[in-house]
Amino acid sequence: MLLTIPKGKVVTYGQIAVALGSIRYARAVGYALHRNPDGDKYPCFKVVNKDGGLAPAFVFGGIDEQKRRLEADGIEVVDDKVDLEKYRFDFVEICH
Repeated sequence: MLLTIPKGKVVTYGQIAVALGSIRYARAVGYALHRNPDGDKYPCFKVVNKDGGLAPAFVFGGIDEQKRRLEADGIEVVDDKVDLEKYRFDFVEICH
């Protein structure tokens, strides 16, 4: 699923959870992404919380590194948040 997120877009943990079958999986999604073995191959930096907030414990270097990667991808980050109205990618339809 991470590979379907286009350049300059993000998704939320909840969106991935819903695509997997239940919003209840959101926390499990976060746990799995924190175990991501390859941040270049699997762009978990493109996943934010339901309010657009970045992950304080981003697995590949913390919140500053997630911010750097998002900005390099063309996504504006203000006060450690992404504007979901502008940058959210609706991929649920692709996954079904």
